[in-house]
Amino acid sequence: MPRYAIQLAYDGSRFVGYQVQPNGPSIQANLDAALIKMAKCPEGVTIPTVASGRTDSGVHALGQVVHFDYPAPMPQQAMQRALNALLDPAIKVVAVARVADDFHARYHAIGKEYRYRVDIGAYANPFKRLYSLHHPYRYDLDRINQALEAVVGTHDFTSFCSTKTDKEDKVRTVHLARVWEDRDQQELVFQFRGTGFLYNMIRILVGTSLQIGDGLRPVNELERLIQVQNRKEAGPTAPPQGLYLHQVFYEPSPFNK
Repeated sequence: MPRYAIQLAYDGSRFVGYQVQPNGPSIQANLDAALIKMAKCPEGVTIPTVASGRTDSGVHALGQVVHFDYPAPMPQQAMQRALNALLDPAIKVVAVARVADDFHARYHAIGKEYRYRVDIGAYANPFKRLYSLHHPYRYDLDRINQALEAVVGTHDFTSFCSTKTDKEDKVRTVHLARVWEDRDQQELVFQFRGTGFLYNMIRILVGTSLQIGDGLRPVNELERLIQVQNRKEAGPTAPPQGLYLHQVFYEPSPFNK
């Protein structure tokens, strides 16, 4: 069967996360149901889907990548239109590509970029409450960016990983870590790019970085935390609604043909 890769954008507010779970609606379950209906599969027949990775409850995506084997060849634009007509309105296919039979959305990914948005208005914008963390306190942007320099490189990120993880190897490589102020939107935008990230790693980095920006922790705190490898010494885990899976990288990209 021909293999396809799709790029998904979704609003994760109403979902329990990407992966199928018994406690509520998921992105994957919605996609699987749409594919089954589109392909007119007999009862009990499914079309397995594989994503580049999971996103948690309340987390959003602009560039999630999923692959699957479809029962018959189908024009890419037609597949995109059909899926978007069947998916929940909070989920959209933004690109479709026919890929090699051995393409794997997870194992072939060479990197990911996440962004985290922080509402810095004096009062919480009610229209952003599901899409950003409200942080109305004074902050020093230069302190945060100076602190984030310590994150770039290959390190053991145990201090920034949830204790609920099942990963034993906590070493990851981060290529880019920075934050800037979007004055038009009254937001801080954190940007992290790397080969991969641990469970809650971005959210713990953001929670700790905001404390540094507020003056509650020293500028060299992230460097110290990398060395001590102790989650209990790091800052809080920022809430999920500000986190976005922005892009998944492949070489070459299946969508740049």
